[in-house]
Amino acid sequence: MKCRQPGCTGTIVDGYCDVCGMPGPNGPVTSVTMSSAPAGVQGGACQQPGCTGHYVDGYCDVCGTPAAAPSAPLASHGTAAASTSTAIGAMAIGSARAVSFGDKVMPKRPSGQRSRVARIGAGITVVPPAPAIDPEKALMVDPQVPMDQRFCSNCGAKVGRTDTSGGREEGFCPQCGHPYSFTPKLKAGDVVAGQYEVAGSLAHGGMGWIYLARDRNLSNRWVVLKGLLNSDDADTAKAAIAEQQWLASLENPLIVEIYNFVTFEGSRYIVMEYVGGRSLKELLKQRLAANSGRPDPLPVDQALAFLIEILPAFSYLHDQGLVYCDFKPDQVMQVGDALKLIDLGGVRRITDDESALYGTIGYQAPEVAKAGASIASDIFTIGRTLMVLCADVPGYQTSYQYTTPPAEEMPAFAAHDSLYRLLLKACATDPADRFTSAEELRVQMLGILREVVGVGSGRTASTSAASALFEPPTLSGDRVDWRQLPTLRPDPADRATEWLHSLRVSDPVERLAQLDRVPSPTTEVQLARARAALEAGQTQVLNMIVHDLLLADPWEWRAVWMAGLGALVSADFATAQASFNAVYGQVPGELAPKLALALSCEQGGQPAVAENLYLICAATDANYVTPAAFGLARIRLQRGSIDGVITALDLVPSTSGGYPEAQQLKVQYLIDQGSTPEELGKALQVIGNARLDPASQAGFEASIYEKLLNNGRPGLLTLNGASLTTAGLKDRLSTSYRTLARTAQDEATRTAYLDKANRIRPWSFL
Repeated sequence: MKCRQPGCTGTIVDGYCDVCGMPGPNGPVTSVTMSSAPAGVQGGACQQPGCTGHYVDGYCDVCGTPAAAPSAPLASHGTAAASTSTAIGAMAIGSARAVSFGDKVMPKRPSGQRSRVARIGAGITVVPPAPAIDPEKALMVDPQVPMDQRFCSNCGAKVGRTDTSGGREEGFCPQCGHPYSFTPKLKAGDVVAGQYEVAGSLAHGGMGWIYLARDRNLSNRWVVLKGLLNSDDADTAKAAIAEQQWLASLENPLIVEIYNFVTFEGSRYIVMEYVGGRSLKELLKQRLAANSGRPDPLPVDQALAFLIEILPAFSYLHDQGLVYCDFKPDQVMQVGDALKLIDLGGVRRITDDESALYGTIGYQAPEVAKAGASIASDIFTIGRTLMVLCADVPGYQTSYQYTTPPAEEMPAFAAHDSLYRLLLKACATDPADRFTSAEELRVQMLGILREVVGVGSGRTASTSAASALFEPPTLSGDRVDWRQLPTLRPDPADRATEWLHSLRVSDPVERLAQLDRVPSPTTEVQLARARAALEAGQTQVLNMIVHDLLLADPWEWRAVWMAGLGALVSADFATAQASFNAVYGQVPGELAPKLALALSCEQGGQPAVAENLYLICAATDANYVTPAAFGLARIRLQRGSIDGVITALDLVPSTSGGYPEAQQLKVQYLIDQGSTPEELGKALQVIGNARLDPASQAGFEASIYEKLLNNGRPGLLTLNGASLTTAGLKDRLSTSYRTLARTAQDEATRTAYLDKANRIRPWSFL
């Protein structure tokens, strides 16, 4: 019979595939009676990743796993201070380390190109589409600028305000004397440039009114006219002209399109694509109203999904040598299941040091006033927008104008440590400490989105996503070994990467010697030297390499990663924790530093933090489930929770190479702790599905039968639904001994097992 596992070419022999080792459709033949299936699962599809079987009598007819999916441990993912890694000190990295080395140099590290998606949620989560909006119903009935948005365009002073309503719409600023006007210049029925018939006012922006109009020359399609708030203001006029120039040359589906640039009665207007959706700010207002006037931030997964979708627009602008400057929730429009970046009036060239800067309090980076706008300041505005979307931060424009509030004050931050780390990096006070590109930020957001959705599901991950920075972890079973941690992926932009790939020297000492002879080592060569030194046990050499790398670039987190591995090897768990915690802060969307930090916390007396991190890993990526499950089992065994150990080992999928070892550990723990027929019968059930070799299976079964006999229970006992007498139990034990004798490696062991079998077998008379 052919094996039914996807992609396998093997044949079922004695109940198992001779290639992949999976059980056949009918499973292995055992002498143990299995329990019945839980209600409602008979015939259902197996939940193990990659398995094509169905549940029959409580177990999968292909892989043999029980029907009840053991997802309960993941529900214990908590936010208590004792289980979060923020309580652990982090090694200095970035600007904090640069200070210790003297004058710092802005990093110039290239960011790799990543694949881009065009669906909100990236196929990871679902974002409800925005309902269609009738353009005419979006018109303002009484177009007025709200009191709290009336400022002088020259000095920023508050103008035209009263404590109630009825403030002056036009006048002169009492502080600088500059004229202001908040009245719309166009009214319904006006025809601009003989082509655009005005329907009314849609909204007001920071630089002028926005009108809805029909294009008479193109089938009366809806367009938007954006005009100046003060037509005689030089900076505002210049910004409007700049918007026309940039938009006219930009071609990106995520950026609103410009059609024309016209004048009417001495005023300038930009003719734009009509985007008939709702802004993210309007979405927040709708949620506020639906929640009886109480703030109701977006779910974290939806907030991340929106920004992940719009970030390629920033990558495009930055690639064109432009910066956006004034990003906030108002500037993103959702149209059905698509997004548009609108209102590009503040766009300027990165090299422009003369044009007026536009920004919004609470979103603008602290250095902009003195240093100007940059990619780093755009990153800051994106981080602040994410913060406002997913958390109610009352002081984000005052006490927290340039800082992020403590995690314990914000439920979303307390529940999602990785999100909080991302905000801290994106909104760092020092621009050099932020993400270096919008694409780098997007990739980390994607990782956090997978984590948020995975943890929220309460189940182990069944899919995986390749990382551009780390290889998957190496499965080495239930062993605490730094070698099972993910390794760094080489940087394809490094000129030595191809040469290093061809360097195939297995001995670390010899490999280190060859690397030491490179005349001008690149960063990748230095990292390869560090790895070779680590494998050779030369910790002093490793520390020197790490020091040199960080001296050259204090933001080189890969050097800190190598320092953490060295500390693990040296059993310096405090340094390992600080190192991996620092790396976690630099790449918060990656699982590798979380797994490494969990391992160092497990070994360094921080079991609550380790358990929380292991749960995150198991919920997020299928490649991390097995090492995380073994880690959870070790932690729970230390605190004496055998049920917790079994539940953790149940997380290991049957398709994993660690599945047999996990099953063996489960059996051993059940035998060690079990005493009743019910407890030991459970161990027999596990044995029947563990895909063990005959010797191991017989050995475990013999241990169970011995324990039952030694308990001295007279008469009948029930074992997995079957009634057994003492004689029947001895007969089973005798059979197990004979199996062990047949598989023994030496004559003495074989004879010993046969003697045991003969001593307990019943006498027979011929």
